[in-house]
Amino acid sequence: METCMISNKVSSFSYYHTRTISARINLQKIQVTKLSIPKLPNRTLVAELNNLNDYTLKNNSIVPSQNSKEVVKLHLIMEMISDRIEMHKNIGIQRDSWNKLLLSSINMMTLSASTMIGLAAVASAGAEASFIALKVSSTILYMASTGLLLFMNKVQPSQLAEEQRNAVRFFKQLQEEFRTKIALENFDENDVNEAMEKVLALDKAYPLPLLGSMIEKFPENVKPAKWWPEMKKRNRKHQKENDGKSNGWNLRLEEEMKKIVMVMRNKDMKNNLKLSEKVLKLNKILAFCGPLLTGFAAFGSVFLGSVNASWPMMFGIIFGALASVVNTIEHGGQVGMVFEFYRTATGFFQLMEDTIELNMNEEDYLKRENGELFEIKVALKLGRRVSELRQFSFEDDDDDNVCEEFASKLF
Repeated sequence: METCMISNKVSSFSYYHTRTISARINLQKIQVTKLSIPKLPNRTLVAELNNLNDYTLKNNSIVPSQNSKEVVKLHLIMEMISDRIEMHKNIGIQRDSWNKLLLSSINMMTLSASTMIGLAAVASAGAEASFIALKVSSTILYMASTGLLLFMNKVQPSQLAEEQRNAVRFFKQLQEEFRTKIALENFDENDVNEAMEKVLALDKAYPLPLLGSMIEKFPENVKPAKWWPEMKKRNRKHQKENDGKSNGWNLRLEEEMKKIVMVMRNKDMKNNLKLSEKVLKLNKILAFCGPLLTGFAAFGSVFLGSVNASWPMMFGIIFGALASVVNTIEHGGQVGMVFEFYRTATGFFQLMEDTIELNMNEEDYLKRENGELFEIKVALKLGRRVSELRQFSFEDDDDDNVCEEFASKLF
């Protein structure tokens, strides 16, 4: 029994010793090699991004991009547009503040001068110094009010602010248009040139400085606002997504667009032009009466106490109060802004008319905008559903029937 136990221990010890020796031998055979890490090229992040601009991902593989230069140019134009948006936004806030501050200041000066004339009229004969001080002070305030009113009526701060707000809106539309083209990769060198023309046209339509390039606030003939360049026919890329040879166009859609143009021209544009002309006439009357009334009030203040009559006091008080009312109606009611609104609305319909006619005059369907997308765009711009827009194609050719309803539900 003891002999058996001893033999078992010896066998287990020899097995363990043999495994240990073999493991050491295997470890000696393993050669440890150093890991080599490849060195990154010494390039800046900007250089890497510029290198990636020349490639695009297609079918899970990177291939050279054909529009890399056009992408860089469009991004450059978009940067300039962002700067324009900030400039027009800041100038618009400043000119809106002009309108509020000048309105309150002129009204306060006018009413203060009227109060001074009333106090001077009831002053006792022994208070000669107080009478002269009140008379001179009221005269100075009326003359200052007249000068500020002439300046305010000339530049129309409320209209200036509306111009800058429109510029911000149109630049943002342009920016979104370029972003869509970049996302869809549907652009070429002609689109880059067209983008620059659109930016320059907006700069011309809504100038920043007051002196020299300010838009005429009281034109003899009211014309629609124009913030787009001359539309020219150009070759469009033929895409595989085009709906056959018609590119989404048919006789029904062409007839529909013709009727829409007719309704906009005979109804919407005429109505907005009439309203803008009426607002302009009202603004001219108010702009003429304001300084005239303050001038009459200053005239009465000058002759206060110099003549043995009551008309100088009445001129100073009554005309001063009327001037405050007229000034509040004109600039508090922002009549200039209302005129600019109708002028811009008329330009909106003119732009839509030019866009539709540009596509309709193109004989090659493949060079037009896609008909289905174009119909949706026109419907949304007019504030209508596509089904409502198609009702125009069922109208009779009689002008009376065509003009029963406005084309737009927005303006």
